Amino acid sequence: MRRLLISLMVATSLTSYFPTPTLAQQNQAPGFAQSQAVVHYRTAEIDGVKVFYREAGPKDGPVVLLLHGFPTSSHMFRNLIPLLADKYHVIAPDYPGYGQSDAPDHEKFSYTFANQAEIVDKLVTKLGAERYTMYVMDYGAPIGYRLALKHPERVSGLIVQNGNAYSEGLQSPFWDPIKVYWADRSKKNRDPLNVLVTLDITKFQYTDGMGDVERISPDNWVHDQALLDRPGNRDIQLDMLGDYGSNVPLYPQFQAFFRAQQPPTLIVWGKNDKIFPEAGAHPYLRDLPKAEVHILDSGHFALEDKLDEMAPLIRDFLDRKVVTN
Repeated sequence: MRRLLISLMVATSLTSYFPTPTLAQQNQAPGFAQSQAVVHYRTAEIDGVKVFYREAGPKDGPVVLLLHGFPTSSHMFRNLIPLLADKYHVIAPDYPGYGQSDAPDHEKFSYTFANQAEIVDKLVTKLGAERYTMYVMDYGAPIGYRLALKHPERVSGLIVQNGNAYSEGLQSPFWDPIKVYWADRSKKNRDPLNVLVTLDITKFQYTDGMGDVERISPDNWVHDQALLDRPGNRDIQLDMLGDYGSNVPLYPQFQAFFRAQQPPTLIVWGKNDKIFPEAGAHPYLRDLPKAEVHILDSGHFALEDKLDEMAPLIRDFLDRKVVTN
């Protein structure tokens, strides 16, 4: 009897400290679970190059392939991944030369968008991703759209964030010296582009045009710049900037893919981006008239200050359009 009384007293005491969750608290549990999603940090060898990728979520869930921009890596998706991984199988690679992936010497490895797309294609194939929604941003857009041309049947949807596929999106003065280099890949045209991999420009990409710059962690440009400053990486970046021009002749093919396949598409675009301005967002509607468009008061890396707006839009889009597609 004495033991029973003690047990009852302990149980009552624990209940007072850890009460049964209210219905409202129970309804919040899925969000809490999302925030606690386990992210794995892995590498795979593709064509002799170690390719780093972040992976989270159920292996049998719909795949969401996150394709990063310049000058960052899958690091740009670090906050979004846990918000999708309760239901979706999320894969976010670093291209060779970026993030934690190998960065072979530019004289021994072809730093072109065609080759980067090939590496990503081989990675997702190795991981068994037979169908995927692509989140494409900046460099991720032409890389992703090249994948789409190769495997149109694999694309279950598109999330486009400041990623270009139309000539209207290349009218910014930012591109003027780069276009000169496209036309003449000489040293005299290459050298002026060195400024694009300096700390001032890296910081500019994260802070310019942001709705609330105090929401932007300085860790972003410190992290990216440390990687840009690795020996040999400047040449890698200049090779990629030079090769960006190879994507422009493919724009009609990208647009033909949109028209023919009509993938469910969500466009979330930072309107103040001076690299890929808002003018590049609206032409998508010519070929994807059912696309959902949200123009945000943000800049180039909109996830850094608008995650609280973008994540619900992305979740809602995936839940409505992709799970059943």
